[in-house]
Amino acid sequence: MTKGFTIHATVFLSLSIFDPASVEASKLLNLTNYFIIAALFILLIVVALLVYVVIKFKAKPGAEEPVQSAGNKKVEAVMIGIPFLMVVGFFIMTVDTMREVHPEIASQTPDVIVTGHQWWWEARYPGTGAVTANEVHLPVNKKILLQFASSDVIHDWWVPELGQKMDMFPGKTTHLWLNIKEPGVYEGVCSEFCGAQHAWMRVRVVAQEWDEYQQWLLQKDQPAQEPATALAQKGKAIFNRSTCGNCHAIRGTVAQGQSGPDLTHFASRPVMLAGMMPTTEENLRAWLSDPQAVKPGAHMPRFIFEQDSINALVAYISGLK
Repeated sequence: MTKGFTIHATVFLSLSIFDPASVEASKLLNLTNYFIIAALFILLIVVALLVYVVIKFKAKPGAEEPVQSAGNKKVEAVMIGIPFLMVVGFFIMTVDTMREVHPEIASQTPDVIVTGHQWWWEARYPGTGAVTANEVHLPVNKKILLQFASSDVIHDWWVPELGQKMDMFPGKTTHLWLNIKEPGVYEGVCSEFCGAQHAWMRVRVVAQEWDEYQQWLLQKDQPAQEPATALAQKGKAIFNRSTCGNCHAIRGTVAQGQSGPDLTHFASRPVMLAGMMPTTEENLRAWLSDPQAVKPGAHMPRFIFEQDSINALVAYISGLK
């Protein structure tokens, strides 16, 4: 417990390229393993030669300087030829893997559009009204196209178990093909330093079976739920008459801001602030009371609300599922 809020204690031990969960990650791992084997082979040869030279040519008392030799063309040919053939082989394998993992993009609509912001992720699903933040849902056993962009600085999408990184640039789009093999939750990060809260710009990819994924899309396509209590209704009124809606959108209401995370289904996400802490009323209350105390450098301004107004806002936002 720190300053009235609970930090999310997840340790990212699962961030490993050696446990691939997508077709693309498996192909990249195969290439990586070849590189590791080749590197170990060269290491063993160097160590063996080093030991051999040290033992064979160790100085002995009274021994004369050994005969010097130079210009052995056979040794030079082997020393140059083998590395050259290895480089050529790896070049061919790398190009072949690149073609398989990252084929050309046809003129098709991406399945998901991911935008990087300081310091959170936005995911939109073309053809639907579904929008989410820091939690990207994708179907398994289906080749899908992700489109990336940045709203401010350079970011870098990286979910190690799902494959390669992808840079995200302001004013430019990049793409990534992805075919996830198994349902599950896969943790990712921004791997390009992007400012004060770079370390807390994390993302969760939730891979689901097709039917479950379609149900999730349908649910996230719906407008926000109406407040269920008088306190939550008060919170909605405060949210709408304040400047909250200038940055945040809540579909079905007058709030249509685009610079902050979409809050339409905020409470359905298990973690908040890009993976920093669990989505609880306690943490939400601390965030609304003093954002800079929770996440220093964040672009969320501090509003001087009375405590009863904060309680009303918490009741309203916590009901957005």
